[in-house]
Amino acid sequence: MTPTLNASAFYNTLKPRYLHAKVIALGAVITFAITLYTFSSPEFSFRSLDWSSIFAGRQRGTCSPEAWSSGHWTYSPNIDLPALTSADQALDFAGFEGCAADREYHWHLGTDHADGWDRFPNVSSYKWQPSSQCNVRPLNGAAMVKDMVEQGGWLLLGDSITENHFFSLSCLLYPHVRATPNYTENPYFDRAWPQKLFLSPTSPLLPELDFPANFSIESTPLATFRRVDLLLNREDLETLYQNTYRTEAADEDPTATNGTTRSLFSEEQTWSLSPSEYMPIFLASPPEENYGTLIVSTGGHWTTTLMSAFRDDEAGDAAGYGIEGVKAFFKVAMRTWAGEVQDAIDEYRRNGGTRPKQVVVRAYLPGHEDCHDHREPWTEIAPYQWRWYNWPWIRDFNTIFQSILATSEFPDIYYLPIDRPARLRPDAHASGDCLHIMSGAGVLEGWSHYIWHFVTREIAGRIR
Repeated sequence: MTPTLNASAFYNTLKPRYLHAKVIALGAVITFAITLYTFSSPEFSFRSLDWSSIFAGRQRGTCSPEAWSSGHWTYSPNIDLPALTSADQALDFAGFEGCAADREYHWHLGTDHADGWDRFPNVSSYKWQPSSQCNVRPLNGAAMVKDMVEQGGWLLLGDSITENHFFSLSCLLYPHVRATPNYTENPYFDRAWPQKLFLSPTSPLLPELDFPANFSIESTPLATFRRVDLLLNREDLETLYQNTYRTEAADEDPTATNGTTRSLFSEEQTWSLSPSEYMPIFLASPPEENYGTLIVSTGGHWTTTLMSAFRDDEAGDAAGYGIEGVKAFFKVAMRTWAGEVQDAIDEYRRNGGTRPKQVVVRAYLPGHEDCHDHREPWTEIAPYQWRWYNWPWIRDFNTIFQSILATSEFPDIYYLPIDRPARLRPDAHASGDCLHIMSGAGVLEGWSHYIWHFVTREIAGRIR
């Protein structure tokens, strides 16, 4: 068996015991000059910048999620190629050096159907320009890796849209990360199987990183995606529904018998976990885990077809066939979820946990109607003409979740309303549908960019 590499011990042996003061001073001047040039440059690319220039002293940035979302898309191609003639060129158009994850590789990059190649290079040629109020450092995969090692990695929980986000993250952090499992060798892994990014043992960043105690290059993940559609599992939600229903029924008619209610769920398939399953993972210490940020998003599976107890065909299409009942239950469920998550973090601290732990809720993203008819970003969000799935009501789910987290009751859980940039990109969808987002179009990369900024600049220094 290959021995586990203990990063702290291994790389401490590589560091010199001392440096001459003049060399230190010269290094500081050079680092400052490179950093000043890098941060002042108007150019923006998803490719990692020179990694040796990213380790200057910390600076607070200022950019609220609202200010980030109040910007616009600008045309700024990464390379000067007129058309895509090979699927692998999608990496060049996106500014990626490669992608570590390999599940549905060409689908994620939008090149699985050649009849959609005509949207390149435009689809990969737009960059999000946030509000002028924002002071945000450029997106830099090497700098992200450093922060994820030293401050804690990311645990991403959500549905297949979050899986899109995870794949994009594997491209942003490449070549400094490797991914598991290997779907090329075994494409039959279930979608609920954990997908992970680990620090690559060949990354040139390794000697520059300050590893936490017991961090293992071999076995401590930097980022993990778990398929969790509803944030609570079916048993949690069934119990919550039954208890809520019976309480409300008793309030309306105390003399009524407390009979068994019908099940909340239909036979429609879904994947989910309970906080009691994933919070211990989030709060664990190296070498098993080293997470600092839990990133969640939910909304797309809160439908009357899955939660058939609320289905009301007589209400009709305009009323979402009973979607108001789903929204009311969503409010109860997400408040319950927030309480369980905050309680787990509080317990972690009471037991002596000192590592930073924060949770961010990314606003859920609905799809676009007739998305493949569009070839450029919008300047304003267009209203829906039809009522596909629960898309017209996603903004209501987002508003409910945001209102729950607006109080001081959940101090370690933050809501990020950063969905507007994606709402303006009907052209950025995967080739097979109008919900999922392709990597390299700037949408998913923008989520990573802002979340990285938020957890390392906005949260840092706040008094809890």
